[in-house]
Amino acid sequence: MGSVGDSVAPDMEPCCSWFMLSRSSMGGRRIIGVVVLATLSSLSGCRASPPGTLETRSVQWVKHHITVGGKKEKNPLSATGENIQTGRQVFGYYCVVCHGRDGQNTGVPFAGQLSPPVPSLASSDVQGYTDGQLKWIIQNGIFPSGMPASRGTLSDEEMWQLVLYIRHLPPAGSLGEPRAYSGDEYGDVGAQQK
Repeated sequence: MGSVGDSVAPDMEPCCSWFMLSRSSMGGRRIIGVVVLATLSSLSGCRASPPGTLETRSVQWVKHHITVGGKKEKNPLSATGENIQTGRQVFGYYCVVCHGRDGQNTGVPFAGQLSPPVPSLASSDVQGYTDGQLKWIIQNGIFPSGMPASRGTLSDEEMWQLVLYIRHLPPAGSLGEPRAYSGDEYGDVGAQQK
């Protein structure tokens, strides 16, 4: 196989042959250039920003009525003090890093920075789910929000206890911020070791 110059005009110098080849494909290059510019222009607008009111309401409606299952499932556990307290303990080791100790994002520095933001579990949007839907969310997570699935990590009973705690959240800020964000993660460990 010959050089580029051989395939275009055998009697021309290679630089002249390259010029001829590039001129013959100029239309194709223009199309590629336009596509590249369009792609770069569209990507320059890609950034995470808080969702608008219409987007938020649309997504909430879709979640409540289409994507989140378990709507008719009933919590088999009664809202006893023991079940709510156990739900709080489970919440403390599984949910507190994203939702704060009180379930209302107190002390969670990134909660409002994510897109979509981490919701307050006391919000009407979250409290508007049925118990079965809350359990479904805990079990399966919500993609692409960052809400992880707990299937295989938490038992069914623990998930239902979490639902009970979410229904009986303490006042916002009443439990302080998670130690992970206070700078005092190991404060009690030092005292115990002395």
